[in-house]
Amino acid sequence: MVGLNNMAGVKNISELIKGMTPVLNDGDYVFLSVQEPININRRDTICEFKEKEGTTVILERKKADELNLDYDFIASWISLKINSSLEAIGFTAVFSSELAKYNISCNVIAGYFHDHIFVKKEDAEKAVRVLEKLSENYI
Repeated sequence: MVGLNNMAGVKNISELIKGMTPVLNDGDYVFLSVQEPININRRDTICEFKEKEGTTVILERKKADELNLDYDFIASWISLKINSSLEAIGFTAVFSSELAKYNISCNVIAGYFHDHIFVKKEDAEKAVRVLEKLSENYI
């Protein structure tokens, strides 16, 4: 299998913050934990992470409901549309600290090309505005 690692990501913190362009994805998303995700089609998962206690899976809420899976956190998904390097230093710290100033909890997942933020559904629009303002005003 050939990887898609043909693009070097941005490492410069100023360039990352100024160019991050937050985009709110459609839908509601949930985090859940299962012992084995055997009944969940991988095409339906947004992300999964194996921990000692179980496998954390992020799914669209509709799919979790169809599968009768339990969850207690309903989130919105914000993608930062800049090709961030996995080696970038401080990027997550800057935007998560800014969100914290507005009492917005964020769960961050670094993909190969972009960073993705999951926030409580009711905080989604506010979070996008905070991130846009940070991007516009960052020195």
